[in-house]
Amino acid sequence: MESVLGALRVRLVGKSEEARYRELMAEHHYLGDLAKIGHTLWYVATYGEKWTALLSFSAAAWKCGVRDRWIGWDYRHQYDRLGLVANNSRFLILPDWHYPNLGSKVLSLCERRVAEDWQAHFGKPLLLLETFVDPSRFQGTVYRAANWTPLGLTQGFRRTREGYSAHPTSPKVVFVRPLQADARGQLSRSILNPRYRTGAPRMMLTAEQMRTLPDFFTGIADPRRAQGQIS
Repeated sequence: MESVLGALRVRLVGKSEEARYRELMAEHHYLGDLAKIGHTLWYVATYGEKWTALLSFSAAAWKCGVRDRWIGWDYRHQYDRLGLVANNSRFLILPDWHYPNLGSKVLSLCERRVAEDWQAHFGKPLLLLETFVDPSRFQGTVYRAANWTPLGLTQGFRRTREGYSAHPTSPKVVFVRPLQADARGQLSRSILNPRYRTGAPRMMLTAEQMRTLPDFFTGIADPRRAQGQIS
């Protein structure tokens, strides 16, 4: 078994392999297939030429009370920093490969490369991974063995196209895995480290507000001396 674990490799699923990936997910994962929408990376773990496990990493959940409290970020900063968090939205160990420690080994291999892949594909750094485990089906043993931290239960609301379901269904256990030692501190800082900022600053004024800016400034006295003013 040690020789199998030592020979495991994790790589991104190639374009020509995506149909096979989706078929296996649809057939063997209890939640079925997951479309590749937005920021999503698909991985396959291999032993030689054989596929042993499949994983998907997607955009983080918009809201998650136990996660947000654990991070300690201000709600005003939360949505700008969600891009620094990725969700392990699918993890499937294929039939015939349910060997001891294989799942935790595959997770650790993904952790070593997902931040670099995320940066290369989406131009954004990653600081934290999250996942949600249905306690009615699983205990999260693989995540615990891979040193992910259980935070508690979600409220049970399900994300839909319209936002969130009106009534809670089945709460999930939330696990997180920092990708660097100070990830939690970086995410909760009042001012985000510039190395983790992405995109240009957003203009918060409407077009109408921008048109009225000259009128706003005409009511402000110029503190400069006369010779410093432009007539």
